[in-house]
Amino acid sequence: MLFMVIERFKQQDARPIGQRFSRNGRMLPEDVSYHASWVDSEGARCFQLMEAPHPELLKVWVARWSDLIDFEIVPVITSGEFWSKQQLE
Repeated sequence: MLFMVIERFKQQDARPIGQRFSRNGRMLPEDVSYHASWVDSEGARCFQLMEAPHPELLKVWVARWSDLIDFEIVPVITSGEFWSKQQLE
């Protein structure tokens, strides 16, 4: 399953996140894959595309960062998958 993860940096401060990432890496559980990320131009939010066999695995990862980040996790599918499932009239 694919997930769009929207991270909102607490106090809009990315520095503690960058410091922890430098020390510990992404700290992903086994079977969770990082695909890509984008940070908004103000440095207050990050958008990540992640993959995991089930959403519960993301809870482990979120717990490792929840002191610095507020998370919104949205299950997504590619637009190609979406449109292939639609019945076009």
